Amino acid sequence: MAYHQLDLVRADRERWLKFYYFIRAAFSVAWVGASFAVGPSSPVIAGALLVLYPAWDAAANLVDALRSGGLAQNRTQALNVVVSLATTVAVLVALQMSMNRVLGVFGAWAILSGLLQLGTAIRRWRSFGAQWAMVLSGAQSALAGGFFIFQATTPMSPSIANVAGYAAVGALYFLVSAVWLTVSEWHHSVKRTQQR
Repeated sequence: MAYHQLDLVRADRERWLKFYYFIRAAFSVAWVGASFAVGPSSPVIAGALLVLYPAWDAAANLVDALRSGGLAQNRTQALNVVVSLATTVAVLVALQMSMNRVLGVFGAWAILSGLLQLGTAIRRWRSFGAQWAMVLSGAQSALAGGFFIFQATTPMSPSIANVAGYAAVGALYFLVSAVWLTVSEWHHSVKRTQQR
């Protein structure tokens, strides 16, 4: 009976992860679309989008952690919430200075949140599928963050497009994870049906 209950909990969490990854992918696609469509022509909207991105990440990690056993069981995500909230405030401050500062803040955030996402994926690896994509996403985020910090120190004037490219890659990883879980769930369902 206990094993059956554990299986039910695991199945419920995997369904949640699939939904969560689809939502993360959809938001990122919408954010990237808005960044390219409206961001270049309106500094105010571009600024709002840049503040929204880490704020959304904080909210998404909080909900996922609470839905997946609580903050105590998901410490990497709890830390990610704090890091993303701090980044939201830092972006607000940096926007008053220069886009180079903003890109530098995003670089530091991409490194920290990427490593924390990597930690979350490794912790979930044994229990859930599609974590290889999240591992790649976390590692890529950390590398992109280093590149952002380098770009921020150059004379070039960055724009929201620099961050949008990073967000687009993130959307792809979330979508791959969601599709992978969907296919995996379908495969297990077919297998169970054949065994009956």
